[in-house]
Amino acid sequence: MVHQQQFEVSTRGRGTTDITAQVAEIIRAAGIRQGLCHVFCHHTSASLILCENADPRVRVDLETFMSRVVPDGDPAYIHDDEGPDDMPAHVRTVLTQSGLSIPVDGGRDLLGTWQGIYLWEHRTHPHRRRITVTVMGE
Repeated sequence: MVHQQQFEVSTRGRGTTDITAQVAEIIRAAGIRQGLCHVFCHHTSASLILCENADPRVRVDLETFMSRVVPDGDPAYIHDDEGPDDMPAHVRTVLTQSGLSIPVDGGRDLLGTWQGIYLWEHRTHPHRRRITVTVMGE
């Protein structure tokens, strides 16, 4: 059996948004006891991460790290059609991931105690991001 559903996330600009509850609800609604959940982000300047959910400073530190590795406005980039954060957002997405797979058992996700699913917006301005969740199993 396969169940697929989409939802949108409004971001405030660069940073993370917890989407764990939305994904968990889609898994529950799928009625699949055991299988796999795939979460996919339909954008090239935002990504998905599985990250610690207990201390938000972890995500702040990830942003600090990423800003050092992929700074805005680097003169080496030639793609800057939408501003100094344009190409860095694409690089950040390539370095992270557009899709996550999570095991399902007992009709729920098998995330670890301290794990959460986050949309990571890499652009500095707010955006609406589309996410597709596919739950497969029996």
